[in-house]
Amino acid sequence: MKEYQVIGNAASGSIRFNTDSSKLEIYNGEAWFEIEATSPFLETGGTRGIRAGGYSQTDRIEFFNMDSTGDASDFGNLTDGRWGIGSGSDRTRGVFAGGDSPGDVDTIDFITFSSTGNATDFGNLSANRRYTTGGSDYTRSLFAGGAAGPVNIIEYVTTQSTGNAIDYGDLTSARQSGAQSACSPTRAVFGGGDPSTVNIIDYVTTSTLGNAADFGDKTAGGAYASGITSNAIRGVATATGYGTNSDVIEFITIATLGNAKDFGDLTVSRSALSSTASSTRAVFQNGLNPGTQNVMDYVFIPTTGNAIDFGDSLDTIVAATSISNGHGGLG
Repeated sequence: MKEYQVIGNAASGSIRFNTDSSKLEIYNGEAWFEIEATSPFLETGGTRGIRAGGYSQTDRIEFFNMDSTGDASDFGNLTDGRWGIGSGSDRTRGVFAGGDSPGDVDTIDFITFSSTGNATDFGNLSANRRYTTGGSDYTRSLFAGGAAGPVNIIEYVTTQSTGNAIDYGDLTSARQSGAQSACSPTRAVFGGGDPSTVNIIDYVTTSTLGNAADFGDKTAGGAYASGITSNAIRGVATATGYGTNSDVIEFITIATLGNAKDFGDLTVSRSALSSTASSTRAVFQNGLNPGTQNVMDYVFIPTTGNAIDFGDSLDTIVAATSISNGHGGLG
């Protein structure tokens, strides 16, 4: 491949045209990766949402089309039943890390969105833990914090490869949460956590390595799968977590710094739910109020307003994890 001289090192996010493969490539700070010319519609007929695991120790994976409404369908099974899982995804692959099985595990496994079937072994976290917070862009899946501890560890995997997690940096404080993060193609934003149901929000630049920095504050402290997700611009989350039922939804603008603001209300007040997003919708699943729920509802992310009924989950569970192949970290 003919290349022109580069003055200095390429900056993370640089783009080049590879004349050997006739493909555009992007530099993530460590290596060049091919830019995918695909979409959720080409892969799965629309953005596919996935919910995996949940209390108590289910191995169920279910899926649903986020562009429509309706009940979830069976996808397959995790490599073992567990809850309190961290997760990340790109356009084609979803990755699930850690959890309680019972007892904390270091398991990482993965699925392919376009098919249905059971998860496959991917590698391992650096230690056994549950309630690690997941997030991702088109290259990396990050796993932040978790128990036992809590810990301030952030580590990552390259989603399209297999292997063990690698150290990334540290959160601003040690905590466990279980919620997903709000992601744009450049940032992963982590909100809330335990102990003391903190209202901290911090962020990292996903393609680099380093410690998290302060972003702002949630409207209330929230821990244990407080249901945060995003498109590429706006993150939405439930305001509280496990043990404090609430119908409040809040939002942040990922590209700026600042405190969360009121968005609207869920259809059912509950805690310890999971959530995922497409470019336009956020879907909130399951939860506790006071018993476990099979509720699924959604909001239209670009606006503010109350949630609308989506359908039903296959299980009445709590503390699951949810991902999609069209979330904000993928643009």
